[in-house]
Amino acid sequence: MPFRRYPRQFRQLAAYVVAGGLTAVAHYGVLVGLVELGRVDPVPATLAGFVVGALVSYTLNRWMTFDATRGHVEAGWRFAVIAAGGFVLTGILMHLFVSRAGLPYLPMQIVTTGVVMVFSFLGHKFFSFADRAA
Repeated sequence: MPFRRYPRQFRQLAAYVVAGGLTAVAHYGVLVGLVELGRVDPVPATLAGFVVGALVSYTLNRWMTFDATRGHVEAGWRFAVIAAGGFVLTGILMHLFVSRAGLPYLPMQIVTTGVVMVFSFLGHKFFSFADRAA
């Protein structure tokens, strides 16, 4: 497989970007659908989207990104701890940006996604999935 020729860290980052893109599609799909079609406030809508995205993220990152050394039970609760941190961080940032500052929800979700993505990658790499080459 030609992809194997690239350094491991590059392959891991590329897989994380692909998994993150698909996770974002799920998250943003729920967010925009709830806000635009359901007239739900952006903060609870993004938190609902976060939950859907977290399920996609666990599945894809365990399969594609990290060389998981833990079983589903242990990796699952560890993933849930990091996801809970990302959930809270998403809620706080979106509340500050949208509810308090009155900024548009979609651009602020993009900013929030960037912050949470860095937090989540590090947490999952070193805590959730215990990457073998960490």
